[in-house]
Amino acid sequence: MQTRETPLKLSILDFVQIYKGEDPKQSLQNITEMVKLADRLGYTRYWFTEHHNTNTLMSTSPDMLSMHAAAHTKRIRVGAGGVMLPNHSPLKVMENFTLLEGLYPGRVDLGIGRSSGTDGWTMWALLRSKELLGKNDFPEQLDNLLSFFARDFKEIHPFSHISPPGDSSLVPDMYMLGSSEGGLQFALEKGLGFVFAAHLAPQLAIPLLREYHANFKPSAFLSEPKSMLATIVITAETEEEAKYIAGPAELMWAKMSTGNTNFTLPTPEEAQNHLYTPEEKIARERNKERFVIGSVEQVTEHLHQLAKASLVNEIIVADFYPDQESRMKGHGLLAEAFGLDKKNGSTC
Repeated sequence: MQTRETPLKLSILDFVQIYKGEDPKQSLQNITEMVKLADRLGYTRYWFTEHHNTNTLMSTSPDMLSMHAAAHTKRIRVGAGGVMLPNHSPLKVMENFTLLEGLYPGRVDLGIGRSSGTDGWTMWALLRSKELLGKNDFPEQLDNLLSFFARDFKEIHPFSHISPPGDSSLVPDMYMLGSSEGGLQFALEKGLGFVFAAHLAPQLAIPLLREYHANFKPSAFLSEPKSMLATIVITAETEEEAKYIAGPAELMWAKMSTGNTNFTLPTPEEAQNHLYTPEEKIARERNKERFVIGSVEQVTEHLHQLAKASLVNEIIVADFYPDQESRMKGHGLLAEAFGLDKKNGSTC
């Protein structure tokens, strides 16, 4: 939990947005520039999401993006926030993150998600098996993933004679992701770190994170509770400017909340000129808890309050800035306000 001895850390969750007027190649150039900046500014970790079947996000492969980010930085941790395990073979996930940990020891994180994060047709294409679409075998997948890392399958298990490369020292830091009780229970059962997506279920964030701390039991992977809160943060030098550049994210989330599946971020000008429907107005008001928006002073105070209430010592900033310029400036302002230590990536 957050104390004077463990000041609040900041990290970034990147969705690899393709901004209006840019192309996919530019979005990838943007993350190279952004992760280098985050490394210099002293952010603790830089995570990538996993999304499929969208022409507005380039975050299809968080493991490959993590490899790229690690190769262009020196100190910052990199990883997946997260790998959507239902889309993957546990063995392949283990192999990929073993390689990452071997190449960049002590800098790799594996966040594990329980959903596919995509539609049924795309999941079918990913799995190459129509029969698996309706099967909920996540508990078995997670058991297999952890056993591959620990090399502790029982002799009678059909995978017990598989010998992955590396050894049990090449294990990334592992976290269960969650926006409900489900993710929490797996984190507690397996003794893993826990990251709550407050931008998806803001009302549950504080009670579930507190429950995690109250009920955590040490495991082979983690000796004490380790939790983080993820939320959308948009800041600028003034409250007025922050609200202006947050307009696109607020509009996009209002549209998603009313059934629109277009994840394209409009420009701030388009958002400012948009005439909200009555349904969108209601959704925008309900969505306010998903965001932390304001001047850097306002945002800093709010994040400290969230961290204290939820017993975390790290906030992951879910990045929904509308363009590269505003997000680099926003993350820079936040790093300065939090006094991030540019020497070692932690807070002073």
